[in-house]
Amino acid sequence: MNKDLTVGKPETVLWKFCMPLFASIIFQQLYNLADSFVAGKFIGEEALAAVGNSYEITLIYLAFAVGCNIGCSVVVARLFGAKQFADMKTAVYTTMISCGVLCLVLMTSGLVLCNAMLQLIHTPQNIFADSKLYMDIYILGLPFVFFYNIATGIFSALGNSKTPLVFLAVSSTSNIVADVVFVTVFDMGVAGVAWATFICQGLSCVAAVFTVFRHLQRIKTDIKPKAYSWQLQKKLAAMAVPSILQQSSISVGNIIIQGIINTYGSGVIAGYAAAVKLNNLVITSYTTLGNGISSYTAQNIGAGKLHRVPQGLKAGIKLVWTLSVPFILLYCFGGRHLAYFFINNPTETALTVAVQFLLIVAPFYPVVSAKMSIDGVFRGSERMRQFLVATTTDLLVRVVLAKVFSDMFGAIGIWCAWPVGWTTGLVLNILFYRKQKYGK
Repeated sequence: MNKDLTVGKPETVLWKFCMPLFASIIFQQLYNLADSFVAGKFIGEEALAAVGNSYEITLIYLAFAVGCNIGCSVVVARLFGAKQFADMKTAVYTTMISCGVLCLVLMTSGLVLCNAMLQLIHTPQNIFADSKLYMDIYILGLPFVFFYNIATGIFSALGNSKTPLVFLAVSSTSNIVADVVFVTVFDMGVAGVAWATFICQGLSCVAAVFTVFRHLQRIKTDIKPKAYSWQLQKKLAAMAVPSILQQSSISVGNIIIQGIINTYGSGVIAGYAAAVKLNNLVITSYTTLGNGISSYTAQNIGAGKLHRVPQGLKAGIKLVWTLSVPFILLYCFGGRHLAYFFINNPTETALTVAVQFLLIVAPFYPVVSAKMSIDGVFRGSERMRQFLVATTTDLLVRVVLAKVFSDMFGAIGIWCAWPVGWTTGLVLNILFYRKQKYGK
């Protein structure tokens, strides 16, 4: 059901809205965790390295999908908060059309440039074929990735965080089963992992889009919504393009870092692949909760209730810090055991890398979670310049220091770049936020 986020105690409203989002992202990440688990446990360390290596490139495409999600979510939430329901529906239709065209372009270019992208990040020859196979199948499934993300953005804008949770719980569980069956029963190797994800994401996407249109039909309008609006397209682009640039720049930065990591061999690649999956589970959770704060902020600004924005930010930071504690403890004290979850008979190099990465990065989760909460306010209030500056600076610091520290300290120096970048981004966000006026 749709929920008005402009009424009720901000902390209660935000927590009730965000907790299903958090549960949803846990299930969403099970897709990637399942791929890595099955590849590492049932195929081998090289298969895990191939999936992990391909993952950094898939994040570029996901960046476009997430950017469209954010752009649609903020614009739709503003219009929903302002009770402009006809324009709200037009914004949804406009997003669907424009993203369909964008997705087609990305699929075509991706299939043509796949080899070049893998060569660009110095993919080792022993995992090149599997990496390309995984990438090709992923690219074919891009429409599912795009339209599912748009659907979840619309649900979030309407204050509905429970419906996506149901879809993800079913599809992610199915994905785990399909991964195991395709690999162990049909002996399909890395292709089985990729096709299992393709099929389950497709089913989830179709169900989500169908449900979105059913929800929209229940919202009555005084006038018939337009199928497309150039004016709303510009508003959507104004939000989506900076988000895509930010997400893409992060993905490109990660690819550069992956290229540095790849020079250390498949053992380091496999250890990093296992650890970064665990790290991304947390980071993606913070990003999703930040998107929840964006929807909350956008609805309240649309309703003219600016004084609720700072209250929502405080509640959001309290939420992400509470969620950080168990992850820090789990990763710092159980990192070695978690690495075994992904790699069957791992080399000592892979285990050491996974443990080192988590020990260095996990204690700084409160820092990056606070940064992403403020990011959510900036996006919801359309302060995209501040959002871009802080996030891009964070990325540049991490990429530059990954190279500098790796030359000085070896592979362990790469992991040390993460906390420095996150801290820099948070400091900038705090400075920018203090200059904004959201009401008292």
